[in-house]
Amino acid sequence: MSDSPPLMTVRELKALEPRSSHAFSSVLLVRKVTAKTAKNESSYLSVELGDRTGSFSVTCFGDSALFEFFRNLPASAVVRIEAKSDYYQNRFSPRISQAEQLSAEQLAAPGLLENLIETAPENLEQLWADLQGFIASLAHPELHATVQTVFDDIGDAFKAAPAAIAMHHAYRHGLLEHTVHMARACRALLPLYPEVDGELAMAGILLHDIGKTIEYEGTLVTQRSRKGLLQGHVVLGYQLARRAGLKAKLAAGLLERLEHIILSHQGELEYGAAVMAATPEAVFVSMIDNLDARMGMVQRALRQAGPDEEFSERLPGLSAQLLTRKPAG
Repeated sequence: MSDSPPLMTVRELKALEPRSSHAFSSVLLVRKVTAKTAKNESSYLSVELGDRTGSFSVTCFGDSALFEFFRNLPASAVVRIEAKSDYYQNRFSPRISQAEQLSAEQLAAPGLLENLIETAPENLEQLWADLQGFIASLAHPELHATVQTVFDDIGDAFKAAPAAIAMHHAYRHGLLEHTVHMARACRALLPLYPEVDGELAMAGILLHDIGKTIEYEGTLVTQRSRKGLLQGHVVLGYQLARRAGLKAKLAAGLLERLEHIILSHQGELEYGAAVMAATPEAVFVSMIDNLDARMGMVQRALRQAGPDEEFSERLPGLSAQLLTRKPAG
């Protein structure tokens, strides 16, 4: 693409004056391509494109050359596009005029991939140190051994894993960030609820999403693995915790309660919980999980909001658009 318009990030694009028309080029990751059928039964694609600063979706109709281009792209492709800014139903949805897939040689350019992959905003080493501190804080010998054994078994996979594909903390190191946030909230809230066994709740928080290290795979774009599709992170996490608990000789009653936290932490059966939370610790953990998941969506939307953007796009996990401006006065 010769004489290309200026290269812009998603954040820069969303900061453009609304309803304006600007020519631009961008290097973006193809995050998702979904085939759909319109009311008139014509085929079209919804293509989600993004970089580390955000994402947007474009529509490619069946009679467009871009339809075949995006439909035939391999997973996690990186593309360079030329387009003009446009909006559809108050969402940034540019009109693409040209698109090409980057070659392996082009992908090797310094910093290119790093600019495409979204990561947790907090310092990675500090998050990891905090996690190790929460593990070390477990005073119950067998509970501590159980948690430590799980983390020893999975190695560094926990550091890099996202906490979700799309809903919350859905970026590299997101699982670590989410778990540490939950542990911090647990420590702050425990004094209010003396009925909750603090050691068991903390162990449950540290292990509640551990199955996601197996459920998810992919370097550029996260997708479910074979085991993730067939079993899901709740069952996979239960298996990891049970194996470690038996190895640590954790008392049967405590192991049962720890397993129950993992099996019920999704909160509702329709959200993926195997059972409903039925112990004080399980209720406590599931509520903290829900709180941090929703606030994670809020934090991400605020980070990605343009300076003149009043509301975010609709967030499926909140069933609402988020007001992104700070309170006045």
